[in-house]
Amino acid sequence: MTEITRVPLQPIKKGSLTKLWLGVIVAILLGAGLAWAAMPKGLDVETVTAGSGDSPKVGDVVFVNYVGKLTDGTEFDRSQPLPVPPGLFPEGNPLLLEEGAIIDGFVAGLQQMQKGGSYVLTIPADQAYGAEPPPGSPIPANADLVFEIEVIDFMSRDDFQARAAALQQMMGAEGEAGAGPPAGE
Repeated sequence: MTEITRVPLQPIKKGSLTKLWLGVIVAILLGAGLAWAAMPKGLDVETVTAGSGDSPKVGDVVFVNYVGKLTDGTEFDRSQPLPVPPGLFPEGNPLLLEEGAIIDGFVAGLQQMQKGGSYVLTIPADQAYGAEPPPGSPIPANADLVFEIEVIDFMSRDDFQARAAALQQMMGAEGEAGAGPPAGE
C-alpha cells in the first residue's frame, strides 16, 4: 500500500478569522458600491404640485408651460404662448407625445404627469440629445437636462387636428372678408 504524507495543520492565530470575514465584507460592499455607481441614471419625475385625472398617453397633444435648464442652472429654453385666439386651444405650448416629435425623456416623463400638476423632470443625456445636441444650441454634448413643467391640459391628436382645421378656416374667412373689392371700383 502507498503511504500518504500527512501535513499537520498549524493552529490559526487569534483574530485571523475575524480579519478574513471583515475583508470579505469590505470586498462585497466595495463591489456593490461600484455596481451602484456604474448603473445608468434614470429619468426622474419630481411632483411639485400634484395634478388630477388621467395621464397623457402616446399620440396625445399635451399643453405645457416649461423652462429647460442644464444641471448647472443655465436656462436653454422656455415655452412661448401660442399666437392663436383664446378659447380654441388651452394655454401653453402643444407637444405631440410621440417618439421622434420630442426627446425620449420628455415622452416618458409626460406620461407620468397629470393635468394641473407642476413637476421637475430630470432627463439623463442618453434620453435627451446624447452626444449630438441640436446644432447651434447652448446644450453641450452628453448633458443631463432639467425641466420645470406645468401641465395645462392634453387632448387626442384627432381633436387637436380638428381644432387646427377650424382655426385655418376661421383665418381664411377673415382673410377673404378683409380683401374686399379693389379701391376705385
